Amino acid sequence: MVRHSAFLLLLGASLVRFLIRHPGDPRTAWVVALSAVLALLYGIGRDDDRATAKRRLWLGALVAVWAVLVVLAPSFAWCAIPLVYTSLRVLPARAALILIAVLTVFVTAAQISLFGFDPALVVAPPVVAAMATAVFVHMERQAARQRALIDDLLRTRRELAATERREGTLAERQRLSMEIHDTLAQGLSSQGMLLQAADRVWDADPATARAHVRTATRIAARGLAEARRFVHDLAPPDLERGVPLARALRGLAERESDDALTVRFHLEGEPGELPARVESALLRIAQGALANVREHSGARHAALTLTCLDDQVVLDVADDGRGLGPRGGERRPGRGRGHGLPGMRARAEQVGGRLSVESAPGEGTVVSARVPLPPHTPAPSPSESS
Repeated sequence: MVRHSAFLLLLGASLVRFLIRHPGDPRTAWVVALSAVLALLYGIGRDDDRATAKRRLWLGALVAVWAVLVVLAPSFAWCAIPLVYTSLRVLPARAALILIAVLTVFVTAAQISLFGFDPALVVAPPVVAAMATAVFVHMERQAARQRALIDDLLRTRRELAATERREGTLAERQRLSMEIHDTLAQGLSSQGMLLQAADRVWDADPATARAHVRTATRIAARGLAEARRFVHDLAPPDLERGVPLARALRGLAERESDDALTVRFHLEGEPGELPARVESALLRIAQGALANVREHSGARHAALTLTCLDDQVVLDVADDGRGLGPRGGERRPGRGRGHGLPGMRARAEQVGGRLSVESAPGEGTVVSARVPLPPHTPAPSPSESS
């Protein structure tokens, strides 16, 4: 807009100067007509700076009309300054420099014809043209660097967004796989074991078989509740409606107890209010650990112990089973089984805690999850507040 306004302002000022200085001059009609043509021609193509053949023809016509005006009225020479910028935008660099040199020669000749020979008039137009060209080239280089930086920034942002989407997708898949392993998969596994046991004793001990079927039915109902919870918000149903972690663990111990395995719950310390993520992680760890006890340890007794300290909360799951092998029960998730101990360890790490396993063949196993708690700042007393 500055370039366009400058051209039209210089064109109008030059026309007014000619009319004031040369009243009644026979060239007046031609000067007025060519000024109108030059303004109209400039207005037709002023909003397009693309370097096309059509634009080059337009620029040639513009310079030709201007050159005729300068021959008739040398005061129109200063309209060349906006034409310098237009040439640099429309033409290739070498062609633009040649045209700028031609415009400079016209301006110098026009000034000499108006004021006579003066060294300042010979030097000033080339200096002004050189400065205008240098400023334009510098601005174009700055604009090119800025465009390159913006392109790099946009590309980096797109790559970062794609990476975050991939990481988020993988994290969500990992979380869902652990949720399903710790709930639905374990429930289905328990149902399968109970139904197989019922099938084996169906004829010999119908009462025991029916008890196994009823237990499997209860587990199926809990699995259905978990599935519905997945659809809603993936929160453990045992913790819904503000149920504290200790009560949820006690209910888990009661549900997991049967003729084959007795589970006891112990609470040590005063349970405070824990973050929802910590409660959910500890409950899932307890569910996974008890599932491993039932399926792999051959234990008769297990104990859930929740210890609440000032700076951390500790969950211990101990059993009197056959213990773990030399690798400590660590198995990679595969096609046959789920996450097991690696999944429990991942849950503990997600809330800033750690999982440890103590076991020896024939001496049982203790799975311990420790989660640090943020420091509690007591409320100031009235005297301290005053």
